[in-house]
Amino acid sequence: MRRAWTRYSTATLYALTEHLRNRLALVLVVFFVPVWITLVYLVITDVDVRFYLRASEQQITVDGNDVSKISGAVNAVTLIVGFMMFIVTFRSTGFDQRLAMAGYPRLHLLLAKLTALLVASALVCAYAVAVICVYWVPEQPVLLWTALLGAALAFGGLGVALAAVLRGELEGMFAIIMLSIIDMGLQNPVSNPASDSDIVRYLPTYGAMQSGVTAGFLDTTPVLHLFLGPLWFLCAVVVAGTAFRLRTRDRRIGLPAPGFGGRRRTPRDPPLGT
Repeated sequence: MRRAWTRYSTATLYALTEHLRNRLALVLVVFFVPVWITLVYLVITDVDVRFYLRASEQQITVDGNDVSKISGAVNAVTLIVGFMMFIVTFRSTGFDQRLAMAGYPRLHLLLAKLTALLVASALVCAYAVAVICVYWVPEQPVLLWTALLGAALAFGGLGVALAAVLRGELEGMFAIIMLSIIDMGLQNPVSNPASDSDIVRYLPTYGAMQSGVTAGFLDTTPVLHLFLGPLWFLCAVVVAGTAFRLRTRDRRIGLPAPGFGGRRRTPRDPPLGT
């Protein structure tokens, strides 16, 4: 048990260190979140818009500027966390493969990345909620943080999965950016009056947006919708774990060794030349 904890803690420390070395991601956290939410506050109209809350099966009227702050925060944390997890996972893939081939448990490596994802997501989402509260205080700030955390976990898991299956950084970054833009563009009632379409239920941050709007304007708790983000996260982790296992399996097993006739010698075979 102690040995397992040592392996896990060592891998987790390495994963967190990799995040701290990602200076671009740190700059995005510090500047992109407040700049994006401030621009929403200054530019987006504050006219009332209708938003359909499937969490409580009701149409509510919300301030367009305030609901855009929520969607802007979701967009910001998903881009940042998805970017962070993709870059760290992609750049460490080769090292992780060598560790796994050398006998380091795959489970410890995967759990370390997930721990780093949880820590990074919690901090980024708390920062985003704090920035929102500068301009507008939602009804339930803690619930809003939980909703943003679900969105961050969903895209963080997608970032890990994309890093495990894609071969280039450009493809992964493009996929994360496009997913986040499409996701929030369809769910924001200001940019899309038809945001109550049934299609939005299949988007990664659908549960986060439903929970976030509830946290912003109501005093209820949409428990089921809070779990949709973590569900996306678990599905992405399964994909990432499967891809990582396939990439790090020992392909030497069953292959013929170089020699006479290509037959693999066993310990029982006599030495060559005897």
